[in-house]
Amino acid sequence: MNKYLKNLNKIEFVVTNACTGKCKHCSQGDHADACDRIDADIASDAVKKIASLYDIKTVMTFGGEPLLHFDAVYKIMKAASECNISKRQVITNGYFTQNKDKIKEITQKLFDCGVNDLLLSVDAFHQETIPLDIVKTLAIEAINCGVPIRIQPAWLVSEDDNNPYNIKTRELINCFGDLNIETNDGNIIFPEGNAVKYFAEYFNGDIPENPYVDDPFDVRCVSFSANGDVLGENVYKKDIIQILEDYQPKIGE
Repeated sequence: MNKYLKNLNKIEFVVTNACTGKCKHCSQGDHADACDRIDADIASDAVKKIASLYDIKTVMTFGGEPLLHFDAVYKIMKAASECNISKRQVITNGYFTQNKDKIKEITQKLFDCGVNDLLLSVDAFHQETIPLDIVKTLAIEAINCGVPIRIQPAWLVSEDDNNPYNIKTRELINCFGDLNIETNDGNIIFPEGNAVKYFAEYFNGDIPENPYVDDPFDVRCVSFSANGDVLGENVYKKDIIQILEDYQPKIGE
C-alpha cells in the first residue's frame, strides 16, 4: 500500500463541468471546459478497484451539475452501494430539467442506485439564476422516493456574517421550512474563480490555504476531474490501481 494513501477513505468525482447555473461564487469560473464529462464505466470500475484495497467510507459526485449526466452518477453510486460504501453523496443544484416527470424519474433512480445523502445547493448565489420552484420540486420528489436529503448552502465570509448574501440565503432556506429538511453546515466560499472576481471586497489580506485541498503527503480523498485527471495522472491513460501505486507527492508541495 502506498504510504501516502494509507488513510484514504473517500472518492469523489466531478461528473461534468457543465452547469445550469451561472453562480458568481463558483470556483470554476466561466466553465470554459464545460464539455468535459467523466466516463461512467471507467468511473464505476475505479470505485470498485479502489474499494477493494482501501476502507472507503464515502463516494461523492458533484460538478458542474452532475445530474446533467445522470448515467455516470447512477453507475458510480451503484458501484459504491455494491461495495458497501456507507455514505453515497450527490451534490446538486436541483436544476437539470424543467420536466416534472423527468425529475420524478431521476429521483426514483437516485433511490434505486443507493444514494443516501442528497445535498441540495440552496443559497443567494445559486438562486440568482436557478428557479427555486424547480429545486423545491426535486426536494419533494426526493422525500417521496425516500432519498435522504439535506440543504447545502454556501456562505460568504462565515455562516454567522450578516452580509446581504447570507441574509438572502437564510430567507431561501426558510422557503423549505414546510418540508422539514435538515440544513447542512454547507461551505464557506473560498476566494477562487468567480468568487475573486465578484466578491474581492469580502476577502481581506492574504488568501488563506484552501481548506478543501488534501495534504499531498497524507491523501484522504481521491478526486477525479471530469476529464479523468486524478493524482497527477489520467485514468483514461493509466489504470487507477497503477496510479495509486505510483503516486508520489511533488517536491515543494
